[in-house]
Amino acid sequence: MNLLEVKNLNTSFHIGVGTVQAVRGISFHVEQGESLGIVGESGSGKSVSMLSVMGLLPNYADIVADSIRFDGRELTKLSGKALRAMHGSEIGMIFQDPMTSLNPLFTVESQLTEPLRIHRHMDKRQARQRALELLRQVDIPNPEARLKQYPHELSGGLRQRVMIAIAIACGPKMIIADEPTTALDVTIQAQILELLQHLKQETQTSIIMITHDLGVIASMCSRILVMYGGTICEQGNARDIFYDPRHPYTWGLLNSIPKVQDAPAGKLIPIKGTPPDMLKPPAGCPFSPRCRYCMPVCRAYMPPTTELSDVHRVACHLMHPHAPKITREV
Repeated sequence: MNLLEVKNLNTSFHIGVGTVQAVRGISFHVEQGESLGIVGESGSGKSVSMLSVMGLLPNYADIVADSIRFDGRELTKLSGKALRAMHGSEIGMIFQDPMTSLNPLFTVESQLTEPLRIHRHMDKRQARQRALELLRQVDIPNPEARLKQYPHELSGGLRQRVMIAIAIACGPKMIIADEPTTALDVTIQAQILELLQHLKQETQTSIIMITHDLGVIASMCSRILVMYGGTICEQGNARDIFYDPRHPYTWGLLNSIPKVQDAPAGKLIPIKGTPPDMLKPPAGCPFSPRCRYCMPVCRAYMPPTTELSDVHRVACHLMHPHAPKITREV
């Protein structure tokens, strides 16, 4: 059963020099209890697409979609007040960089009890008790003392755990985790990912993991979307993406990962060039200026999506029967 279903989502930002086409016609779904990964370079549209679903973009953003359905409800037809009522109660979000996402002027207790009092109508005592339970649930030691502290008094790992506690406070059906391990050391990263996995298994909450780290995706997600230039260039289950990728951009991402067997002499293989200017995106495939297999048709026309299986889909002209037969270089 699909908990979230998005069809033909387009998001643009109207700024002084023109219109930034951040998300261009993406469609995807998230099943109940599923972990979906969204991976791609910075500026590929990962975060903007999820903020569009949440309705958390500024006034100069233009969000258009054929449909955004969550748990059977059409979000595009809800009022701003109705959407805000869903934030925290049914959809939780772990934002990038908890140091800037948490309010430095309020204690952990104030920020953790606020959604409980708004969405669950708890009194002060009940909310505080639930806050203590949440801090224990995310493995924060000495929760009574932590409630009284401010964000700057906590380490990066503890701040991230507080963000997770706020996201799960009201028992949401889906959590959007936007780069939840950025700027954390490897040990703390592993602890945060293990915590999210445990929460998913314990509560059957769906998780959307946004990241540029393929290692995080591999350990957390059963299905993966690869985004580039505001579009989905490839999607499939973890085995499809890691062992049978078909899009040159996916090949480039995988080839840029350090390989243990290549150390110390092995070199990283970068993707040459830079991401497209979304003020004036390419007329054809957004990856065509950087693709070593680019054909004239790639520059002129957006590629259709080819279905290789029930879950594996690729948007690339190389999938055409008359295109050159190219295999991934490892």
